[in-house]
Amino acid sequence: MTGSSRSSSRRKPGEGIASSAADRVTAVVRPEIRALAAYPVAKAEGMVKLDAMENPYPLPGPVRARLDAALSRVAVNRYPDGGADAVKTALSHALRIPDGQGVLLGNGSDELIHIITLALARPGAVVLAPEPSFVMYRMDAVYAGMRFVGVPLAGDFSLDLPAMRAAIEREQPALVFIAYPNNPTGNLFGARDVEAVLQAAPGLVVVDEAYYAFADASFLPRVAEHPNLLVLRTVSKVGMAGLRLGYAVAAPEWIAELNKVRAPYNVNALTQAAAVALLSDTGWIAAQASAIRAERMRLASALERLPGTKVFPTQTNFVLVRVADANEVFEGLKARRILVKNVHRWHPLLANCLRITVGTPEENDLLLAACIELCR
Repeated sequence: MTGSSRSSSRRKPGEGIASSAADRVTAVVRPEIRALAAYPVAKAEGMVKLDAMENPYPLPGPVRARLDAALSRVAVNRYPDGGADAVKTALSHALRIPDGQGVLLGNGSDELIHIITLALARPGAVVLAPEPSFVMYRMDAVYAGMRFVGVPLAGDFSLDLPAMRAAIEREQPALVFIAYPNNPTGNLFGARDVEAVLQAAPGLVVVDEAYYAFADASFLPRVAEHPNLLVLRTVSKVGMAGLRLGYAVAAPEWIAELNKVRAPYNVNALTQAAAVALLSDTGWIAAQASAIRAERMRLASALERLPGTKVFPTQTNFVLVRVADANEVFEGLKARRILVKNVHRWHPLLANCLRITVGTPEENDLLLAACIELCR
């Protein structure tokens, strides 16, 4: 090849490739990712915040003092303990994790869902879950390149067990997610139905117990009974949402493989120190959970008495209520500086439904006063 031909074959910068950022994104980002919407987090400054299932109560004074002291001792110039062993010990003692089971920690249970999905993402593998349920099950399946299969709940939001069994037999899923209790419906599925799924599923079944503190049942004591069971939890709903700490409990063989996917130092030093300090005495957690359960009953009863409303049974720290026009009530509450979650468009079973986090008595009174005006 001559020098002139070599020169003529060279491309000028940008020549022959997409010319704009949008074109380049289209060319290289996976189409299933481009089709997604990012998980929305509403701005809540100056609002009565009843949209994110947080514990509305601050830390008690002595607990905050213990936390302040623990954080002041953290060497932030050093990496945290990679295994977060002190946190695992604190969780095991405080929350009665069964002996002999493996524990994996994450930056919230969201990261653990991501880790679990990535670890099981063989070509052609399926993630299966009832719907409506936590949206991240579907989204993480997409991230990992897995096929997601949703099985609609029954009309009363219970598991449609025949449909679940048929889908498991047909799809042979590598991974099944069951939120227990379920978000956004709030109800606790029948334990026998969950057991039937565990028996039918060929792969891993994740029982997501994010709302365990407000429910009357748990599969955590039964992890050893089922070799394909992983119980997933978070401390976010019990007053520690800002820590971003989740934990998974399963047979050590599962945890050993999942740990290979976990990023080093995924739980930061401040979170580790805070968790150990806050879990050294859990009486405050039980007291606040009890207060939330009592307010939940009061809130649900008051909402049920409003014209045109239907309140669904809940064992979480939120209430799902159907109103005449969810969009109108949502906007009316927002105009009154009260933020709830409008789930009307999430799934046909959630038509005209709002998900309302249980707040403090004062916050709940403000909500109820507004709803009385809006639901006449």
